Amino acid sequence: MSRRPSSLGPLALAALLVGMPHSLAGAAPPADLAAEVNPFVGTQDGGSDFGHGGGAGNDFPGAALPFGTIQWSPDTVRRSGGGYKYEDTALRGFSLTHISGPGCAGAQDFPLVPVAGEPLVSPATHPEAYAMPFSHQRETATPGSYAVTLDSGVAVELAVAQRSGIGRFTFPLGAPATLLFDVTGSVGGADDGWARVEGSSVSGWVRTGGFCGTGSRYTVYFQATFDRPFTRFGSWNGDSLAAGEGTSLTVQGPATGVYVQLDGTQPVVVRVAISYVTVAGAAANLRAEVAAKSFEQVRDEARAAWNGRLGQIRVTGGAPADRRTFYTALYHALLQPYVFDDVDGSYVGFDAQRHSVVRGHHHYATFSGWDVYRGEMQLIALLAPDVGSDIAQSMYEDAHAIGDVWDRWSHQNSITGVMNGDPYHSIVASLYAFGARDFDARGALAAMVRGADRVGADARSGYDERPGNADYLRLGYVPGDVSTTLEYNVADFGIAQLAARLGEQATAEAFLRRAQSWQRLYDPANGWLAPRFGDGSFLAPYDPGDPSWFVEGNGAQYHWMVPHNPLGLFAMMGGRARAAARLDEFFAELNAGSDRPHAYLGNEPSMLSPWLYVWAGEPAKTQDVVRRAQRLLFKPTADGLVGNDDLGAMSAWYVWASLGMYPAIPGRAELVLNSPLFEHIEVRRASGATLTISAPGASDANHYVRSLKVDGRPSQHAWLPESFALAGGTLDYVLGPTPDPSFGRSPADAPPSFASGQRPYVAAVDPGLAPLEPGGSRKAVLLAQSAGGSVRLRWSAKPPAGVSVSPASGSMAVGAGGLARQALSLRVAGDMPLGVYSVPITLARDPDGDSSTAA
Repeated sequence: MSRRPSSLGPLALAALLVGMPHSLAGAAPPADLAAEVNPFVGTQDGGSDFGHGGGAGNDFPGAALPFGTIQWSPDTVRRSGGGYKYEDTALRGFSLTHISGPGCAGAQDFPLVPVAGEPLVSPATHPEAYAMPFSHQRETATPGSYAVTLDSGVAVELAVAQRSGIGRFTFPLGAPATLLFDVTGSVGGADDGWARVEGSSVSGWVRTGGFCGTGSRYTVYFQATFDRPFTRFGSWNGDSLAAGEGTSLTVQGPATGVYVQLDGTQPVVVRVAISYVTVAGAAANLRAEVAAKSFEQVRDEARAAWNGRLGQIRVTGGAPADRRTFYTALYHALLQPYVFDDVDGSYVGFDAQRHSVVRGHHHYATFSGWDVYRGEMQLIALLAPDVGSDIAQSMYEDAHAIGDVWDRWSHQNSITGVMNGDPYHSIVASLYAFGARDFDARGALAAMVRGADRVGADARSGYDERPGNADYLRLGYVPGDVSTTLEYNVADFGIAQLAARLGEQATAEAFLRRAQSWQRLYDPANGWLAPRFGDGSFLAPYDPGDPSWFVEGNGAQYHWMVPHNPLGLFAMMGGRARAAARLDEFFAELNAGSDRPHAYLGNEPSMLSPWLYVWAGEPAKTQDVVRRAQRLLFKPTADGLVGNDDLGAMSAWYVWASLGMYPAIPGRAELVLNSPLFEHIEVRRASGATLTISAPGASDANHYVRSLKVDGRPSQHAWLPESFALAGGTLDYVLGPTPDPSFGRSPADAPPSFASGQRPYVAAVDPGLAPLEPGGSRKAVLLAQSAGGSVRLRWSAKPPAGVSVSPASGSMAVGAGGLARQALSLRVAGDMPLGVYSVPITLARDPDGDSSTAA
């Protein structure tokens, strides 16, 4: 399947230039929902710092469009991932690029610094001399624009288009009006930079990167034009500051920039654009998007663009704070990824070569894959399948450009490899499931399979897409690494789903089997998914609250991360009732951090877990946990997020939860229900489909589902099929203060659980590690746990010389959902040298069938 070119008329082209969805061009003007948004949400610490990037959202408050390339925002002297720390009282600049909500700082390229005075020292070596004290009382932000009056008396106003923006700087009378372009002032430092002042314009580029301490690099360019000639200009290079002569100057180096001075008796207006291709590309972006537009025109067009996007979801009812929190979350969920191509469609790929997109499409960049595969990408695909399709194509093009190598967390056009897993495969599958299908899905699938099968670092890029993949493919798990194993399972499930939709059944079946290898981590000795070593033994003793073996979480939190087969996990745990009881204990705390064996809803690994109650036949508990989390973890104020927003991942969670549904199976489009926050909700997809949700009387007191009609028909299911997300429909709720005793309780009401490829049993030896002195002996137990049905097993031990096992073989009958035990006695010869010895025990179904090894 190849990309199909599309023809855009003038109205659609104009809409794209201001960031509106082309499928919504010409629609009736929406209500001013931008007024409900508080861009400062997430800029102040709202919770404890559990060591994963801080207790704030790390969002930025500046001017940006939906998926906007330029994101012009203030940066505080005190650093944060998004550039802005609400607790700070001084700014270091107004930079043109940002990342929304990351745990690590990145971008913040080309800070502009207005100074009511003369530059006296180099900003490269004396940045403190140019710090700009300010107060929040003289600061405002709204979607698409930002303004502040600094303590120096300089008033700053910013507004943006897609790749360009306009700034208006009003200086105090009688003071020199100076603007510094800190060309190499990116938060990650610079390898090199270049700038030129000529006429009434400034242009330049910087080579920078290093997101999260990685070796990632990118080059970004800018072009700025002023509304009047410069009265003076100059530059700095390292510690040297020099005034310019003649009509132009050029400066280059890793610590460089330029300054310009203008007549400050009237506001100074600068129009600026960026490009990731060339300075000429930035200039073309500027001409096409801003040209001679006034500040008010750019600002108003930006607000209209946001109202177009925000207006795709209309809510009524609820408290004003609820609506403000909701639309702010929706705003944050639509900031990134962002358009990466110039107005002529050109962009620089992961191969550092120039490419062009098909007319009418965009190339997107910066994907926090580990975070956004759990809900944000599904939200984007729901609202804007055209954007979702371009995101999928962009991911494929990025991977394909360097030999079908897929990143985990890419910044701009470079690999960072941050976090673990292989999440882009799940993202592409989810986008396709939600109807974003205008991309080369077959080409992407082939590249996904190649990436998932590769062992070790790719020779061309030097990047290891799946660390531990040799063991994962051989054993079914990465030794000692539950987190990565489960992430690979989710990725493989995504590949299987896309393959099945494209009719490639053999690939689908193979990857479904791989997606079930979470079973290999189930330790029947304690009932947890636990670290397992290469010899088959489990970590013992095991503390599920210990984060030492996990990525940004612990064993209690990762135990539930089998979103494609919850019923399979529950069966191993002893059934739905046992699983529900374990969930009750888990949700005794909602944001416990990674050191306690409870939920950590302020971070991604726990995001999907509240909806597991629906599979357990307890949907009312999902309704309760989700509502408690909304109240505890989200507010419409600067401290309104308790953890990193991670490019909108946490905000998307709140949007879905407020709709009363969640895409709880990555790679699929079923929606698992909680209860809606608002009395009436209308979701308008750009494809034309509409989801209408009616819940009269919805409130904190009435948040339990008493009954539900789907498209006018009564339903006992607390979930919706994929067709609802794709084609739309109506939900009519009756809510009350107590749950209905029958809604969603029957096993027949449970959402799909994909068990194909799972094994009928698991086995382990307890203890997995048995210390013995030469000549000593001890007891052990061979455990076999049914994954559902009854099974009869044959087993045999193959100890090394000097070690004996009694009995050495036998058979075991395991009842349906049961656990069988075989007592063993181990003895070590007295002349055995000290060391570590493995005793493989092979099991197979009797008379034949799948075999496994415990040690």
